[in-house]
Amino acid sequence: MCDGRIYLRNAATGHRTTLEGATEFLREHVWGGENIIALGHILLGDVHRETGKTQEEGKPTGGATEQFNDRPLPAMIDGRFASQLLTAGSLGIATEKRAPTGLSPGVWYPSAGNQGVFVSIVQPNLIDAALFKTYTGRVNALDGPEASALCYSAAFDLARFELGFALGTEHPKVGWSAHMLASMRDPKLPGPDGIGTISPLVATGLVSPRDAPRTVATFTGGFKRARGAFKYGDLALRNYGTHYGFLEDGVVLSKLQPGLATVFTLDDGTLAMKTWTEADNAALPRIRHARQNGAPVIEFDPASKTGVPGALVNRWGPGNWSGSQDMKLRTMRSGIAMARNGAKRFLIYSVFTSPTPSAMARVFQAYRCDYAMLLDMNALEHTYFALYRRSGSQLLVDHLIQQMNTLGKAVSGELVPRFLGYPDNRDFFYVTRR
Repeated sequence: MCDGRIYLRNAATGHRTTLEGATEFLREHVWGGENIIALGHILLGDVHRETGKTQEEGKPTGGATEQFNDRPLPAMIDGRFASQLLTAGSLGIATEKRAPTGLSPGVWYPSAGNQGVFVSIVQPNLIDAALFKTYTGRVNALDGPEASALCYSAAFDLARFELGFALGTEHPKVGWSAHMLASMRDPKLPGPDGIGTISPLVATGLVSPRDAPRTVATFTGGFKRARGAFKYGDLALRNYGTHYGFLEDGVVLSKLQPGLATVFTLDDGTLAMKTWTEADNAALPRIRHARQNGAPVIEFDPASKTGVPGALVNRWGPGNWSGSQDMKLRTMRSGIAMARNGAKRFLIYSVFTSPTPSAMARVFQAYRCDYAMLLDMNALEHTYFALYRRSGSQLLVDHLIQQMNTLGKAVSGELVPRFLGYPDNRDFFYVTRR
């Protein structure tokens, strides 16, 4: 209204997939439903697993032997695979300078139609073997299936892009998590922050109309509140079970908790990732968006000035990685990371088709990331990533994994993108041009 100076925000029911609806029903209305969900994750842990094939290609176009200063550093790859190509599998984003048969593993390729966005694929078993001999006390050895599972990644040049965060119409909630010690709950409070809903505020589950024209990508956020707290380890015994915090547009909707992996954007658009401390609360007046999600996968080591695997990567309960009771669950997982190439900084989003947290740590370590954290897991809708290209008035949607295109809505034969074209029940991130 008023020539775009005022927007009317209507409360709406956010879209949810059949899988999400069934999971919510089991979790909230069936006794023992959480155990049924956990069993389903075990049985279907490898359902999205993909592997590629390597083949000799001499010196591949855009390969590891070439140097690029405009993109992230390539992953550290075993010399035996340096001159080979890896089949792209289900990669849904078109790239420039790409050989017909695949991509050089761990190399970043410019995406077609979006300057400053890059794409890469890799498998853990192609990584430099020397890397697996480091930090063995923090990272478990990888089994065959997860070592050969594809990882798809997209990177954004932070000189060109900013990151935003928005709540879904329903998630993450602000009440008590079901995944916490009963002794840490205060029965006098509706939630760890003293509130049970965000009312009278309304979450639309959409990118704001103010930001939509500049938005080039969206991807799903972190754990729902149901799993967004600790039941085991030191963090379970602090701050009401250390529920994951989040901010949107400068509003603290759930307090940021010390000890948690945190991604945040300042009021000048600067993006940062770190493990939150009490001292960091002094920066709250400058924080525009923030989201926490468990323990770090990679954390920055000031002494070596490099990223190293987080202290809780191979500690299943204390790290709240979510999975089977035998701590061996492989399942689709997504994560974000920060990396540098000289003075240039990059945001990396990755989807791992069948990892444990240890496989995630090794891949992010190979890409020389300074910091990395888990987002969500188990399904395509929970690891969703869409990249947008504009051709005149037409919006073209590419997905990091092709099968994610089934998660949009079709209206009059045209795809309406999730988070951008209709409200969703899940929280999400969005990337905008500066």
